[in-house]
Amino acid sequence: MPRLSEVIAALENLWPAERAESWDAVGTVVGEPDQEVTRVLFAVDPVQEIVDEAVKLGADLLVTHHPLYLRGTTTVAASHFKGRVVHSLIKNDIALHVAHTNADTADPGVSDALAGALDLRVVGPLVPDPTDTSGRRGLGRVCEVDPPMTVRELAARAAERLPATAQGIRVAGDPEATVRTIAVSGGSGDSLFDQVRASGVDAFLTADLRHHPVSEFIADRAHSPLALLDAAHWATEWPWCELAAAQLDEISDRHGWDLRVHVSRTVTDPWTSHSPSPGAPN
Repeated sequence: MPRLSEVIAALENLWPAERAESWDAVGTVVGEPDQEVTRVLFAVDPVQEIVDEAVKLGADLLVTHHPLYLRGTTTVAASHFKGRVVHSLIKNDIALHVAHTNADTADPGVSDALAGALDLRVVGPLVPDPTDTSGRRGLGRVCEVDPPMTVRELAARAAERLPATAQGIRVAGDPEATVRTIAVSGGSGDSLFDQVRASGVDAFLTADLRHHPVSEFIADRAHSPLALLDAAHWATEWPWCELAAAQLDEISDRHGWDLRVHVSRTVTDPWTSHSPSPGAPN
């Protein structure tokens, strides 16, 4: 069986910490480097429900996309929910490793997994990484829709293919417009509107779209006649867990580690129900 340090080295090779944004908090949060690893669980959020699942599964390592401590802290006391997570992990000899923005821009990365879930053909990054001479790494992906679909049809596909959430898929723009090209970005994406406009795509699928940026974006129809599709943050990033698990499976096979790699299907999206307004447009 490999030691944690060996598995972490493999994960760092996939998602180097130096490629994370300066504000991010990635890498190993909890874990003894010499402990053996036999079972690994991938999930989006390092919350108590996921830790409980890791304990029940008998996992030695939990890999999440979202950081546990994105901002600094002075305590890991169990009186706080993040402290309880740390205590639960240590008591059960479970390591925690985080790959966040370094997984967003990886090749393949979070947006590749999102595009794959929707059967979109990736053309290239939406925001290329200037340090990547191959032109494959970067934030978001520009994709082709083959055959072309209407915005309504594409939204229905996203609702069907992505994990079910209370939000579903919201649309801004003409639902009958034809989509031949689309930009996708897992997680919060309204900071990328300028790049989306410049890419010349017909639509943009992401998450966490806010009222004012969307209102202004859609109002500028002369320059941006494209549609916006807004999915739940968790749902747009969950496909990466399956991609990452498959990558670690391949590494395990290559090294003869015989790891048992799992993907959590526990829904940790914070929104739990949705009541549509009577007479609301479909």
